[in-house]
This record gives sequence, structure tokens and C-alpha cells, in this order.
Amino acid sequence: MTIDPLLLLQAYALGVFPMSDDRHAQDIYWVEPKRRAILPLRAFHLSRSLAKTIRSERFRVTANRAFPAIVALCAEAAEDRPTTWINGPIEQAYRHLHDLRFAHSVELWEGEELVGGLYGVALGRAFFGESMVSRRTDASKVALAWLVARLRFGGFTLLDCQFMTNHLRSLGAVEISQPDYLQLLGEAVADVPFGAGRAVLSAGSGAAAELAFDPLSGARGAGAEGSPFAPALTVSGPVSGHSIAQLLTQTS
Repeated sequence: MTIDPLLLLQAYALGVFPMSDDRHAQDIYWVEPKRRAILPLRAFHLSRSLAKTIRSERFRVTANRAFPAIVALCAEAAEDRPTTWINGPIEQAYRHLHDLRFAHSVELWEGEELVGGLYGVALGRAFFGESMVSRRTDASKVALAWLVARLRFGGFTLLDCQFMTNHLRSLGAVEISQPDYLQLLGEAVADVPFGAGRAVLSAGSGAAAELAFDPLSGARGAGAEGSPFAPALTVSGPVSGHSIAQLLTQTS
């Protein structure tokens, strides 16, 4: 089966997302949690040890340079996770959204080896985190810290983590009710032009995502000629480990 990209984006705008029972399953089902985990962008908890790791620049951080590889790595079985919910149709759906500039990844590297990161969907001023992966200690925490800093720089207002875990709670995530989540979601996607039908697919994630991810992607300002946001895209914001840690320390 295939998942229509417009249907998938409309589902996100309504607070619904797809999952599968197993990596090798062919079917998907739609999920709408009654309690939602979000990470308030001004409340990220940066421990001293994590700040030290970020400042050391042990990992090289990029965005949207290895999206298919990050999704595949998230879908791999691991010792603590013998299977995942990312089946073939879901993997293909997000690769399609990435081609349409709605799905984005943050990648962590040691040399030329991909050792961790995350991916998700940007829509308006909302980012829906789909999955994180870590093949080195603290890799997923570092990826999330960079994501939070870049989303703040881009003007995002909502980071949706879907389901609460101890890992997310330790980094500042909180659980909120479905009505409270839908209010935040509605405000974050209010300017997405769904009324234009399938034409919405040609717009991509929009200026907020460009500000957030382009400086790390090697495509700063790409496609922004003639846009009122083009001047802002020449300002990269925090793009070093030291500046990321400093920003999060000052405002956490």
C-alpha cells in the first residue's frame, strides 16, 4: 500500500499519525493519543554532561544530508528493540515527504560514519518528531538539542514528541491532554494553505523550516530568491556546538 502525501499532512494537521505493528507488516493504522508528549522549546533540559558533549563537538551535525539513511537506521532492529513500527509503506511515505520538503532529518557523524540522529515532519510552525536513533552514547540527546535550538531559531512553536518516554521526560518533555494539544496544533498550522488542495504540496514546509534546517543542509537560502524571507536566510543562527550549548543554557 501507499500513503498519499496530502492525506498524511492533513492527518498531522488534525493530530493523527500512522504506525505499523511491525517492520515487516504491510498494513498501517492511524493513531490519535489521548495524552500527548510535547517538548516546550523554552524548557529543554540541558545537563552539564550533555552541554560538555555538545561543546566538545564530538559529533559532526548536519541536516537533510542523509534522510533515507536516517530513516533506515531508525527502522533497524537493535538489542533493546527487536522490531520497529517503521514498515515499508511508512518508510516510503516519509521519503516522499522529504522529497516534497516536508520531512527533515538531523544527522550525527563520527568521521564518515552515521551514528545517530532523528527525523520528523515540519508543517507551519509545528515539528512532529517521528523517530530518534543512537549508535553512540548521547547521540540522540545531542541530535534533539540541536533540533530544539534550530526550531527556536526558525520560529517554531510546537515540538510534538507523540508518546512520553523516560528519555524524553529527562530532557524536558511534558504530557498534555488532547484538547490542549489540539489548541497548540491549531495555532501552529493555522497558516498552512490546505484550502489550496494539492497545491499545498508544492509549497514545502515553509520559511520556518528553511530557517531551521537550511544552514545545516548546505543549502542556505536555497529556493528563497524573491521571498521576503530571503534576507533572513543569510543569517545562520547558532550552528556550532558551543553556540548551541550556550543558547540552551541561557534559556533552559
